[in-house]
Amino acid sequence: MKRWYALSAIGKDRPGIVADLAELIYEHGCNLEDSSMTILGGEFAVLLLFTGDGEDLERRLSSACKRLEWERRLTVFFRPLEGPPLPYGHGEKRDVYELLATGVDRAGLVARVCRLLAERDVTIREMKTYLRPEPESGTPLYTMRIEMGLPVSVRLADLEAALDRLSEELRIDITVRAEPAPPAV
Repeated sequence: MKRWYALSAIGKDRPGIVADLAELIYEHGCNLEDSSMTILGGEFAVLLLFTGDGEDLERRLSSACKRLEWERRLTVFFRPLEGPPLPYGHGEKRDVYELLATGVDRAGLVARVCRLLAERDVTIREMKTYLRPEPESGTPLYTMRIEMGLPVSVRLADLEAALDRLSEELRIDITVRAEPAPPAV
C-alpha cells in the first residue's frame, strides 16, 4: 500500500545535498512528490514529500536517514504521514494577498505582524524575510514578504486598518496587494 512521508533536512550548504536526498528516496523505491528548498545564512534547508510502499520501508528509510546524518553531516527529520497531504489551498475559501513590510531592523517585527494575522485567522502560505543595507545610508533594512490567505469572514479594509496602526507603532511600512508578486529569485 502506498504511503506518504515527509522528510526535512538542514545542513551547511554544499553541492550534492539535493542529490544525496533524492538518491535516498529513489534507492528505496520511493517517488518524490513535492519539495521546497532554500538557503538561509549559509545553511541549506529542505522539506520533501514522497510516496513509497514495501515491507519494512519505514525502518529502512529511518536507517538510511541516520546514515546520511552521519556521513553527510545533515540533520534529518523523517516521519510517515497519516494519509495524502491536502492539496494547496484546501479548506475554507480564502482570497490570496501579498503583504510587504519594510523598515529598520529591530527585534519583534515578525512576531508582531504574524500575531496580528493569526488573531484574524489569516493563514501564512509562504514567508520570506531578509536584511539588506539601505543603498544611501547603509542602515540595515528589514524586508518581510508574506503570501497570505484571508478568510471570507475578514474584511480586507479591517485588516489593512489594523496593519496601518501596527506599522505606525513599529515605524515600518506595510502594504497589502491583491495578487502576490512572483517569488524572489
